Amino acid sequence: MRLLLIGPPGAGKGTQAVRLAAHLSIQHISTGDLFREHIAQGSELGQNADKHIRAGRLVPDEVTIGVVEECLARPDTERGFLLDGFPRNPAQAEALDRILADTGSRLDAVLNLEIPDAEVIRRIAGRRLCRQDREHIFHVDHNPPEVAGTCAVCGGELYQRDDDREATVRKRLEVYASETALVLDHYRAQGLVTTVSALGRVQEVLDRALAAIGQRAVDASGTSSN
Repeated sequence: MRLLLIGPPGAGKGTQAVRLAAHLSIQHISTGDLFREHIAQGSELGQNADKHIRAGRLVPDEVTIGVVEECLARPDTERGFLLDGFPRNPAQAEALDRILADTGSRLDAVLNLEIPDAEVIRRIAGRRLCRQDREHIFHVDHNPPEVAGTCAVCGGELYQRDDDREATVRKRLEVYASETALVLDHYRAQGLVTTVSALGRVQEVLDRALAAIGQRAVDASGTSSN
């Protein structure tokens, strides 16, 4: 299968992408991972990406499209793939259509993880990280420390990242909605979008996504599961 996973910050998109790809035995393609790979290799694409990342700018479309195109040409994507973090705008979506058309393939489905803004804010704004070890992560609601403000693992001070503050999260959601709405419209016109609720436990969301993919396969074949 050739899938695209779209979801706002806080929807658990990264977690679901890894699990879906593993369950379906297809390649998980994250643009963040691809940038890091090319930067480590010192490739021309990697050098271009690194220049913009270090300056705090978005990587230009042509560079992002280039690393994805190079990845999709690899043999390990022939059995299928799940794209995570690409495309982010209509220009990238059109480029992906072209790349796939050149190989005689197309996307099978676009899974849109849907979650209320209020839940995203609750999830992200409630996070607290340990200053001594940022791998120690707590949440004021569902994983609070025994002592408020103190890491239960090492005793370090817990803090809230600036990116996790409510005002910042709201701004990120506004940007996501304005960018992603156009991408979803692009794929809705192709009849590829299936919306999946991202509420609930990780396994529950995964089960919904797998069921949605199965139903799309049935719809596409024009046959019933019986």
